[in-house]
Amino acid sequence: MTPMETIKRHDTGAAVEDVQQRLATIGLLDQAAIDGAFGEQTAAAVRAFCIQAGLPAGEDVTGKVWSALVDASYFLGDRTLYLRMPHFHGHDVEELQQALGALGFACGANDGIFGAYTELALRKFQLNLGLPSDGIAGAYTYAAIRNLHHSWEGKEAVHEAVHLGFARAADVLESNALCLFGTHEFTRSVASRMSNLALATSPASKIVSADSLLVKPDQEMLLVHIVLAEEATAEAVPRVSFDDEATLPLRLETAIGVADAAAPSRIAVELPGTMWEDAGEGRSAQHFAITLLDALCSALS
Repeated sequence: MTPMETIKRHDTGAAVEDVQQRLATIGLLDQAAIDGAFGEQTAAAVRAFCIQAGLPAGEDVTGKVWSALVDASYFLGDRTLYLRMPHFHGHDVEELQQALGALGFACGANDGIFGAYTELALRKFQLNLGLPSDGIAGAYTYAAIRNLHHSWEGKEAVHEAVHLGFARAADVLESNALCLFGTHEFTRSVASRMSNLALATSPASKIVSADSLLVKPDQEMLLVHIVLAEEATAEAVPRVSFDDEATLPLRLETAIGVADAAAPSRIAVELPGTMWEDAGEGRSAQHFAITLLDALCSALS
């Protein structure tokens, strides 16, 4: 590959105009100064960019400066992102990482590099919203992120769970109608235990298992389908992975928000298996029931 020719003061032409356009995009040059001539204003903007990007201060656009400028001038949604070698990198990747992290899908460091951790976080986000979980940030994924902008803009990644606690969740239990169900013996046990815990906390709880219902769930109920990894769910139904208990309430909140737009409202929660650590099946079912009910109460509060 031929090394890029340095763009410098007194140069003119399309290459200079491209540099100016990118400098204007990131707010370092006025749009009126885009004239294709590398003068004092452009040189000052390049110097400011180098300092901002942690590069040696200078006014020449070398190959390294140009690469950093291209990265900095991409914004969320400007291009399709996916895992590849070499990795995509740039400001748009960093924005994607920030959004996913604030929504509860940890990407590791917000380093602007679309690596394996970012792809995994993206897949979980897509699955959570009922989108194809392909790890590709394209039009539908960007639209979903934009629709949730109020939940992530200006917010930091969540690292710790906010546990509401059953004793303080009575209002949530009494004001939100949920029907919990499973199609496997273990998941039905988890649903039943969740219902029992909710009723033990508040006899007026509206969170019940399908097994205890005497009539068909009405349209006002949120259906919560508890599944195992091998069980399929409808394509458009948001599917929340139980993994990473710290961010489970936040991810449930996002999924419920999406589900509310449909009728009947429905989400699926995927358990990691029928065993929690070294506990037996009964203790494992109880652990999942307690943790999931706690997370749902936090998500609905």
